[in-house]
Amino acid sequence: MTETTDKRIPTSLMAALRSVTIVCGHYGTGKTNLTVNLALDLAAASHKVTVIDLDIVNPYFRVSEQRELLEGQGVRLIAPVFAERGTSLDVPSLTGAIAPAIDDVREGEYVLIDLGGDDVGSAAMGRFALTVAERDYAMLLVINRHRNLTQEPAEVVENLREIEMASRLHATALIDNAHLKSLTTPEALADPEGFAPEVMRLTGLPVVAKTYPQELLRQDSLIIGNTEEKSLLYPVHLYVKNPWE
Repeated sequence: MTETTDKRIPTSLMAALRSVTIVCGHYGTGKTNLTVNLALDLAAASHKVTVIDLDIVNPYFRVSEQRELLEGQGVRLIAPVFAERGTSLDVPSLTGAIAPAIDDVREGEYVLIDLGGDDVGSAAMGRFALTVAERDYAMLLVINRHRNLTQEPAEVVENLREIEMASRLHATALIDNAHLKSLTTPEALADPEGFAPEVMRLTGLPVVAKTYPQELLRQDSLIIGNTEEKSLLYPVHLYVKNPWE
């Protein structure tokens, strides 16, 4: 077993998930790493999980790069055609396995879709929007106030509207993922200026999880202000790294 088995997906996040769950957000917010963590944790809890890599614009930091890890834990990965053939050639190609995976998912099973980071990256989702909309789907927007171009709440809203228009679907909840990769500190995760609450106010969407590096939790380094915030904590591991890390 891997170390993912001792993690706890917060109740609020579990309640927000649906059989078809889309993870979206601007490039660099950590949406792919979140998708990998969530897939592994659901699989560790004996759920049948399929991950669809629908980020066919950005050739870097794709969920497809975690194929060995995911499949080793029983997670099915559906990747772009050329990624399925073992190459990183950046060709926007979709496999015919996507629609059946969405159609065939059953209660207690999960299809997680990792979406591109802007309107161009999200356009591929529009092709499957009608199929997804027929279901009680979830679309989680990952927010990261340390990421360039989404450091202001208004910028997050602008990015969200672009994603929604291109995908023809609507976000249902927020994930506060204020990471700085390996440089993340407890101070970096604190939100004294109320970034996440302001994004909640502007979008009308709830924050259903606040990620925290598992390594910091082991150090008992929490800087969380209240009981409600603590209930949202989702310990995650940094799987998606730079090539030189």
